[in-house]
Amino acid sequence: MTQSGVRENETRQGVRREPGPGETTSATGGTPGGPSGEGRPRRTRRLLRWSAAVLALLILGTAGAGYLYYRHLNGNIKKDALNLGDNKVAAPTPNAAGQTPLNILLIGSDARDSKENQKLGGARETFGAAPLADVQMLLHLSADRTNMSVISMPRDTLVKIPKCTDPDDGKVYPGTQGRTMTNQSLGNGGPGCTVATWQELTGIHIDHFIMVDFAGVVSMADAVGGVPVCVDANIHSRTSDGKGSGLKLEKGTSYIQGEQALQWLRTRYGFEDGSDLARAKAQHMYMNAMVRQLRENATLSSPNKLRRLAEEATRALTVDPGLDTVKKLYDLSDELRKVEPERITMTTMPNRYVGARVEPTEDAEQLFRLVREDIALDGKDKDGKKAAEKASADPAAADGEIPVQVRNGTRTDTRAAAHGRASTVAGLLTEQGFAQAVADTTGSWSEERTVVRYPSADLEGDAQRIAKALGIPLGSVKRSTDVSGVTLVVGADWREGTAYKAPKRNNKTPKSAQALNGADDKACMHVNPDFTW
Repeated sequence: MTQSGVRENETRQGVRREPGPGETTSATGGTPGGPSGEGRPRRTRRLLRWSAAVLALLILGTAGAGYLYYRHLNGNIKKDALNLGDNKVAAPTPNAAGQTPLNILLIGSDARDSKENQKLGGARETFGAAPLADVQMLLHLSADRTNMSVISMPRDTLVKIPKCTDPDDGKVYPGTQGRTMTNQSLGNGGPGCTVATWQELTGIHIDHFIMVDFAGVVSMADAVGGVPVCVDANIHSRTSDGKGSGLKLEKGTSYIQGEQALQWLRTRYGFEDGSDLARAKAQHMYMNAMVRQLRENATLSSPNKLRRLAEEATRALTVDPGLDTVKKLYDLSDELRKVEPERITMTTMPNRYVGARVEPTEDAEQLFRLVREDIALDGKDKDGKKAAEKASADPAAADGEIPVQVRNGTRTDTRAAAHGRASTVAGLLTEQGFAQAVADTTGSWSEERTVVRYPSADLEGDAQRIAKALGIPLGSVKRSTDVSGVTLVVGADWREGTAYKAPKRNNKTPKSAQALNGADDKACMHVNPDFTW
């Protein structure tokens, strides 16, 4: 449907202009009718000003209606454990003002566990099967609340899924021996296993997750009367054998809502090269557009419609215990709404193809590091802000009592390993009193930068002590399940000499992350000529 067809005939019906920033409204908080429940429902104008960022980035929009039937809606929200894995990632160090970042994993489930979801998702043979986490986005809100970064991980990404234990029945899902598609993590006990998988891959501490299913996406698109999206040609996402989302739009900008919005978010056949990467790009455009749309006009005049949307959306939500009430979701929206669209950066995890799947690249680790260190992806941090390196709360053992293996990782794609580096650096440690430092010459490794790895929290202090002794920055001390003890890998950046000089850190967002600014209203999806009409 074209912009004029929807905006003129549908979108504006039941929608009125909300006060802009700095303007006032007569709305008040509280439950309908006051504590006694008597009287007519309070006006909803302020409550409907749900954070644009939350609505867009969570693909839902009900917290603004939270005070309507507050307790009832709370009962609709499903809850699940935050992290089902054994390994935890330490929370980031507060900044000078005592603020810490917020990291929220957004999950779009393809569950076919209801007739409504079955209809929307198709694939009748999958009814009742384990759900897949087909949409995964990590939302990072900076400690000072000035900027927001989002990283999408394609569902086809190959990762190691860690061991996960379902707290409800105690069932243990063993970790994968090799790599498998990341969307399968959701079937290993629930969203808490998807959280564990992200933390293992990225080293980023995740504070919350929010998961929404097909039906929730459809109902929430209606809440704003349509979201503007753009295609550079007529598109119909349907193959000759019936595959595709069914999305059919004319060239230019259209306002989509309801099931059509879900079709946009699910479309891969017809966008660019037909890959999951193109679908992620389309999702970014949709959510950025929703941010802008809500800031301009996010009001519903019909309390009955609002109640219905609130009912549908809360039933579609699954959250961790830290977000298990409408009040908590509303408080989160207050935090997110502090960020202007021009300081929102949407990215896709840098990747490369492995057959028909993809895997993270070195640029992906760069992107993860920027998020870990709370560095804005738009490059607009004031005074070149750098995150303080966090010293471990775990005290180190005496130098002579710290076992450490030293490996030679100086081999690169173009150069052979520098001879004897493991023995040389192990000798440096021995001279400084680390009597249990030994060179591991049993394997062949390749590491771009020198790194100290440790397997568990009780060895973090020891690993940092080793790094400090050699002048290695604490940012190069990493927790990893790939090692059994403190392990120093001498990288290609230290091929010679006895003094380590850390290379200058690059704090720019990699071009391969395909960054999209939240204020960009000119973005338009390219249509594959085979899917035009």
